[in-house]
Amino acid sequence: MRTGILSYMLLLLTLSAAAQQEPKGTGEFTLQAAVDYALKHNTNYLNAELEILQTKYKKNEITGLGLPQITGSFDVRDLINVPTFVVANRADTTGKYPYAPFQMGLKYSVNPNISISQLIINSDYFMGVLSSKQYMLLAEKNVQRGKADVIQNVSKAYYMVLINKERIKLLDANLIRLKKLLDDTKAYNKEGLVEKIDVDRLEVNYNNLVTEKAKTERLIDLSEALLKFQMGYKLSDAIVLSDKLNAEAPINSEISEESKINFSNRPEFSILETQQRINQIDIRRGKMAYLPNIVAYASLGYNAYNIKFNFMSKSNPDNPLGKYYPSTVIGATLNLPIFDGLQKHWKIQQAKLNLVKTSNSLQGLQMAIEFEAKSASVNYQNALASMETQKKNMALAQSIYDVSEKKYQQGLGSNVEMLNAQTSLAESQTNYFNAIYDMLVAKLDYMKATGALVK
Repeated sequence: MRTGILSYMLLLLTLSAAAQQEPKGTGEFTLQAAVDYALKHNTNYLNAELEILQTKYKKNEITGLGLPQITGSFDVRDLINVPTFVVANRADTTGKYPYAPFQMGLKYSVNPNISISQLIINSDYFMGVLSSKQYMLLAEKNVQRGKADVIQNVSKAYYMVLINKERIKLLDANLIRLKKLLDDTKAYNKEGLVEKIDVDRLEVNYNNLVTEKAKTERLIDLSEALLKFQMGYKLSDAIVLSDKLNAEAPINSEISEESKINFSNRPEFSILETQQRINQIDIRRGKMAYLPNIVAYASLGYNAYNIKFNFMSKSNPDNPLGKYYPSTVIGATLNLPIFDGLQKHWKIQQAKLNLVKTSNSLQGLQMAIEFEAKSASVNYQNALASMETQKKNMALAQSIYDVSEKKYQQGLGSNVEMLNAQTSLAESQTNYFNAIYDMLVAKLDYMKATGALVK
């Protein structure tokens, strides 16, 4: 018993040590690394990739219809009641019994058989192969569209985490300044240099700033959870973002959207182009349906009959019972459509209308993309201008605060003036980081609109 207890304790210690050595899933990610991780773990994107594989298998299935089709069969029969036929009784010369019954067949029979068939001409098969290639392209374009969505969603969530963390830094700095001002004002109040209302006013502002920091900390947790969700990352695992916030303009503010749009990189446009080719194939399929279909076939089988269920033993060559008789057939079937009530004709007309509709949709989408790119360009330039303005405002607010602080320390400024300067500084900082986020999001929207988000 003592040995068993020691062994059990040793097992627990081993498992505990292994659990401590197991990595906890903490990951450090740049923005590109986060996007790469999402492209391997985001379920929607993974399903889109599986759709390509599924479409490939469907294409192989259709291709298999044009290969030789080989089947084998083995038929065993036991005629419990041998079929009885009534025929003219030629043996009756009296005419009294003109018909007589007789049984045809033996009780047991076997029929092993193998057959092969091959399509020679079949319009549906040839058009099906062409269509399957286009459906492969559709699946690939859907993956491209999913990739663009992943890049956009992960980037926005990543930027939100960085913005909120920068806000925390500013809030901490503001809290330090406001706490010092509050402590100084309390000291002045004790000496009778300022009124109690000045202390209360600062304390209210300080409490609001503490609450704002707590809200921002919770927003960081929420934005990190959103980022993990977009990445397909486990929510319970810690994550570290190694990229820093870069508010510099990534491209020149003078943007010519007409010269930068790459329609082929817009999945929606490519999908419609592929659908247009599928519609063209449908028209060809309808026209080729008037052609004949030819199928060649061959069959090799054997038939054996016996009054006993015994087909394996060697029979007397002169005895027909149990002997296998070959049955071989080769041939071809020609199906020639003659008249189908104009069904094929109306199917072709429907396919032609679908082609016209797709062409109209393609033209409309092209105009929509051009407008989207122009709108995204304007929004991006506005966001850049707003960011620069808010950056200048923040610098001015910081300068005003520094001047107010010096005046207050020298006894030339009022408590209200300091409080107003502090409030304006905090507001300008918030506006600046909101403008940075708006600029980054506008950049993503512009890249997606022009087809530059996914290379």
